[in-house]
Amino acid sequence: MSATRRRAPGGRDESRPHEPGTPATPVIPEATVARLPVYLRALTALADAGTTTCSSEELATAAGVNSAKLRKDLSYLGSYGTRGVGYDVEYLRYQIAREIGVTQDWPVVIVGIGNLGHALANFSGFRSRGFRIVALLDAAPERQQEEVAGLRVRGFDEVDALVAEHQVAIGVIATPAAAAQAVCDRLVTAGVTSILNFAPTVLAVPEGVDVRKVDLSIELQILAYHEQRKAHAAPIPGEGLDRVEESA
Repeated sequence: MSATRRRAPGGRDESRPHEPGTPATPVIPEATVARLPVYLRALTALADAGTTTCSSEELATAAGVNSAKLRKDLSYLGSYGTRGVGYDVEYLRYQIAREIGVTQDWPVVIVGIGNLGHALANFSGFRSRGFRIVALLDAAPERQQEEVAGLRVRGFDEVDALVAEHQVAIGVIATPAAAAQAVCDRLVTAGVTSILNFAPTVLAVPEGVDVRKVDLSIELQILAYHEQRKAHAAPIPGEGLDRVEESA
């Protein structure tokens, strides 16, 4: 998954220092923000296994990062560990969940109810992680009136009313690439300020709107690259034996 954010012309660059007279808030690096859900998942697994305390090394191993990076990341949140004891699993889990905003219920709308949209709507993990699918939208008349995961698919022309009714801030785009930008523009106009984009295209959004892009083909291509590297590095069968025979 990759972060994509493009601002409309004239948008303020948030990387510049805050101006005098405005309150400064701690800024957590994007790379750290991306790892916080991984730590939350690891802590949940530890809690489910009955673990009440863990060291930074144990948590880092469970999360698949090195312990120095984990300690650096958690330092942005505050001091939650005890020297010689480690971290209280439940307490740290709550603090991370609060920091990333999943201690509350987030209403989500999905646009594009094809095969991918169906799969996303039926994903049970959303509810357990603080997200509630409140509306499924599609522009195709043949999709409308279908029921998916207990929700009736509505026409995309109802987006404004549904976003207002459910106070939706997060939208998921699972449409073809050609329709994604128009859908994005309409979601933003309706009041959506965060978008998860599964369409294979880059979206342009105004300042104040965040986009996360999920491109499964890119992830597969990255895996193909690593497979190719491994194949090139693998020894040729019998090559080493030939050398041994020649030296005998």
